Amino acid sequence: MSIDIQTEPVEASPETADPRIPPRDDVVVRNLIERWNRECPDKAFVVFEDGANWTYAELREKVLQTALGLQQMGVGQGDHVIVWLPNSPENLRVFLALNYLGAVYVGINTSYRGNLLAHVVNISDARLIVAHADLAPRLAEIDTAKLERLIGVAGTAEIEGLDCRAYADVLLPEKGTIAAPERTIEPWDPHQIIFTSGTTGPSKAVLCSYLHLYSNAGPESWPCVTGEDRYLVNLPMFHIGGSGITYNMLVRGGSITLVDRFDTASFWEVIRKTETTATFLLGVMAQFIEKLPETASDADNPLRVMFMVPLAGDIRKFAARFGVEVYTIFNMTEVSTPIFSEPNPEIRGTCGKARAGVEVRLVDDNDCEVPVGEIGEMMVRTDRPWAMNSGYYNNAEATAKAWRNGWFHTGDAFRMDGEGNFYFVDRMKDAIRRRGENISSFEVEAEVGAHPAVREVAAIAVPNEMSEDEVMVVCAPVEGREIDPVDLIEFLKPRMAHFMVPRYVRVVAELPKTPTAKVQKAELRKEGVTDDTWDREAAGIRLKGDRLARAC
Repeated sequence: MSIDIQTEPVEASPETADPRIPPRDDVVVRNLIERWNRECPDKAFVVFEDGANWTYAELREKVLQTALGLQQMGVGQGDHVIVWLPNSPENLRVFLALNYLGAVYVGINTSYRGNLLAHVVNISDARLIVAHADLAPRLAEIDTAKLERLIGVAGTAEIEGLDCRAYADVLLPEKGTIAAPERTIEPWDPHQIIFTSGTTGPSKAVLCSYLHLYSNAGPESWPCVTGEDRYLVNLPMFHIGGSGITYNMLVRGGSITLVDRFDTASFWEVIRKTETTATFLLGVMAQFIEKLPETASDADNPLRVMFMVPLAGDIRKFAARFGVEVYTIFNMTEVSTPIFSEPNPEIRGTCGKARAGVEVRLVDDNDCEVPVGEIGEMMVRTDRPWAMNSGYYNNAEATAKAWRNGWFHTGDAFRMDGEGNFYFVDRMKDAIRRRGENISSFEVEAEVGAHPAVREVAAIAVPNEMSEDEVMVVCAPVEGREIDPVDLIEFLKPRMAHFMVPRYVRVVAELPKTPTAKVQKAELRKEGVTDDTWDREAAGIRLKGDRLARAC
């Protein structure tokens, strides 16, 4: 293979003198690929589940080859390219190759189809899509907007109106020259577009600069992760927990273990086999791991750092059992880890404190700060330019609403104690109001999830016969256990205020989830009170203050 590179852009520019902006060799993917090839070519960057690995030298070779192929397909600096692939070597190559050219990676959820797929394709402004052959036929069912070309991975696809090619035919050229970008790729240039989960409306396209992702999980924001770590990437690359972590381990000159998805049964086997030292457990993942049967070898593993969001159970016990340091944070795609905890936090329910470089306020509907201890919406801003999202692409209205008054509004309700510890209360739109009381679905889930028979749970609002809401929980049991609703209510009675105790309990085998392990509450709300739902009041159990009253 013979691939040459034109190293200088047409418009070269000096590094900025602003000390808040790191040099390009620390931030820009093209520079990082070249830097680590010079400094540590034989160090492994990625280990795959089957045991294969790529060194930094091999990574550069594969990225250059794919970048040349993309360039020959017409991709240039600033172009948006949709990547519709599961976690895989091909996805990793395309991700970094696009950035090598100064183009923008637009990863989309592999579950998308129909109107939602049409929506993200339309607002992306992409002309090229790289898609798995099994997913590509869904494009025939929608308006493909500006798409002109499709590159099929793991097979071929023929979609009317698109120039369709096979991955091996166009993205693995043997020779050629990669043209220099038209101008220097800067830290504030767009790196990728990440779509929000769409839980509160149509998915929005978060425009992320290199500096945004660097600030999100880089060495300053996550100081407990170093270049000596190997990070398990078990979230999809269309999620910031997949592509963002991959990028930030490249920033550190570290390495990753790339797997298709999170799997409880094989989690520790993969950790041990790949010598992984750091990972992230999001949502119900931590509960699944915590409720695995205990063994004498639980702590016999190379893992040293685990991020857990939210905290689950007894963290000190969890950390001792598995021999890890547990951290928690508050983060979202649009911001850059404004809240970070100490290791193995002892304060129940905390997300941590505001980290250096960010300002955090909790405010009311008029952006006025609420008193300490009261609930308000979190809004954030940073000291470093470009350290958070660059807006919602093709959605000026949503951008203006989120960024009003010079702060980014998260849409999340928090409270802060007198020591500066922050506590997540709920998504502003997920809160439940019952008989004049505001109830946090998050807090209900924390208490229900503490029951030894409950593996995962979602708390939702369902309509009351008269007005406002009733609390309903949908639970899945630990393998080999059964959930008795009456026993669950007795368990919850001393643990929460009487108005928070669920009226409705539904037991299912598994909760519906997105590929990023987020529970799809919208689906559960749509189903509502089903025929198999247990009704506490119909069973004659009524709660009044601190007393449990049973009707005769």
